Amino acid sequence: MDVVNPFTQGMTSEGFLAQESPQKTLQRLAFGVEYLGSNYHGWQVQTSVDSVQARVQHALSRIANHQVDVVCAGRTDRGVHATMQVVHFDTPAERNDQAWLRGAMSGLPHDIGVLWVRRVNADFHARFSAVRRSYRYVLFNASHRPGLLHGRVSWFYRPLDVTLMQQAADYLLGEHDFSSFRGSECQAHSPLRTLFELNIQRDGDFIYFDLTANAFLMHMVRNIVGTLMQVGTGQRSAEWVAIVLAARRREMAGITAPPDGLYLTHVEYPADFGVKQSPRCPKF
Repeated sequence: MDVVNPFTQGMTSEGFLAQESPQKTLQRLAFGVEYLGSNYHGWQVQTSVDSVQARVQHALSRIANHQVDVVCAGRTDRGVHATMQVVHFDTPAERNDQAWLRGAMSGLPHDIGVLWVRRVNADFHARFSAVRRSYRYVLFNASHRPGLLHGRVSWFYRPLDVTLMQQAADYLLGEHDFSSFRGSECQAHSPLRTLFELNIQRDGDFIYFDLTANAFLMHMVRNIVGTLMQVGTGQRSAEWVAIVLAARRREMAGITAPPDGLYLTHVEYPADFGVKQSPRCPKF
């Protein structure tokens, strides 16, 4: 006896449902998405390489019965993870929430998951409606390399002083020109960003960097972490970070930390959009 998959029943070879009546009224849906970025060349669709966006769009297109193009809250780089990415798209398709969730999950690889779905107003925009974004950077700070957590955390073998790094981090709070921490290929129109939170804590061999800002520049979190690590080793003083910030020159700052330990953990929107969710911070 053949087993019928309820999420693919009636689909054509292209993956779309056959003989479905078109709907004229578009509705906007928002989704919460989590993923491990190790196997992808970042979030954004690119030619000839795999991406998280391409996988998500393919899965949702099969359920919607039309080509879906999703907009995300923040494009993550190659190897960067997300515990709470937010996306939206428009569709005429009528499905209940469980059909969207289960259908999407059936078409996604095991390292990408859908957390929730919300029906939102047409003026909601996953990127432009966001008022804050949060990242967590996880650093394994021990003499031995973490084999079982390869790709999920970053590693640095020299001891780091968390107290000194926190003193240095405090110089970065507030609205500043973050050109010193901006990736060379960054396409943002302005380097001005407001950093609301930069907290550093140690738990055994793990150091957690938690950052919240209105938005982030390309590689901004990784460049900040790489700079703070120089303070943590004693190579630089805490006050040096203020000098780096004021210089507005990328060559003044530290290295770009690896992508492995970086997670997008939260996106905050005004309450009237109805997409409130709690931060999802990984801990090891």
